[in-house]
Amino acid sequence: MAPIPSADFAKHSDSLRLVGDLGIVSMGHVGSVLLFGDRPPDHMRDIAFPTDSSTSKRLLRWYLDKQGLDPRTIDLGPDLSSMLQQCDGALLIGDRALRAASEHPSLVQLDLGAEWTRSTGLPMVFGVFATHESSENQDILEAKTELISNYQAFINDNHRREEVVRIAADKIGLTPSRMDQYFRSEVSNILDEQSVEGLARFLVDVCGMDTGLVQRSIQSVTP
Repeated sequence: MAPIPSADFAKHSDSLRLVGDLGIVSMGHVGSVLLFGDRPPDHMRDIAFPTDSSTSKRLLRWYLDKQGLDPRTIDLGPDLSSMLQQCDGALLIGDRALRAASEHPSLVQLDLGAEWTRSTGLPMVFGVFATHESSENQDILEAKTELISNYQAFINDNHRREEVVRIAADKIGLTPSRMDQYFRSEVSNILDEQSVEGLARFLVDVCGMDTGLVQRSIQSVTP
């Protein structure tokens, strides 16, 4: 069992099973999947995509198509300065996006989590937990139970939470308050019913999975 990008699950769904209750989820602004540039998206002639993101690239292409935009896209290493030297826009994810937004807030043009929720009214599930179809249910259940227990401890134990926030903030180069905001209100690891609906919408509308296959994948989720 491992976390993988939602787009990768779509690509390999014939050999994988979803694991219930866990994911990488945003409801609105996510803060860590951002399009940067010195002009709005509809004036970008070209956009640099990072080489380390399948879900976010799919999501940005969905947004551009929805807006009737067709900029040139190229894959580059995830370095904001280098990307913007070669293109009008740059997509960054994860720690790099959080750090770049803190250092260059005026360059943030689009939060893709916010755009997805604005358009669909649903959470955006950037990643899922999945397992090979041959995996034993009992082994998966034990691993999942431990992960959920650890996450709940992080949510409910203030001392543990403060320690994780401090370490993450030091690693990325953010203030503890910004890091705490990210964990509290921008990202969650719980895949609830509404999140499952958002995931299904993404897999069908953005990744092109068959609706019936998506429903079967969700219905056969590992307990």
